[in-house]
Amino acid sequence: MTEQPIVTLPNREPTIRVAAMPSDANYTGDIFGGWLMGQVDIAGSIPAVNRARGRVATVAVNSFVFKQPLFVGDIVSFYANIIKIGNTSITVDVEVYVQRNPAKPECVKVTEATLTYVAVDENRKPRVVPAE
Repeated sequence: MTEQPIVTLPNREPTIRVAAMPSDANYTGDIFGGWLMGQVDIAGSIPAVNRARGRVATVAVNSFVFKQPLFVGDIVSFYANIIKIGNTSITVDVEVYVQRNPAKPECVKVTEATLTYVAVDENRKPRVVPAE
């Protein structure tokens, strides 16, 4: 039997961290993929909003990979990082890790995703992302 590599959280603050609750799960105790997708969208939007200096709208989920299941009680950490800035768009990578089993702590990378947001004005029309 091969030993699994030890996984640790990235050495930076997560964009968001939340506990997976029973209301987020199906009847077998697995967290709904849709719940996780919503949280990933929230996490990805935070650096996008900050960089755009205002409202953004999700325009694409470029990739989304469910690597491992999530369970009720998992502490879920989302790490979002801007990877590309276009004229009106901002592309963000999000990595998701869980910490589980406090008696024998375990850290698992469960998801990775790439999303694209577009900066929008007060009329929800695309606008230019300001220069830094």
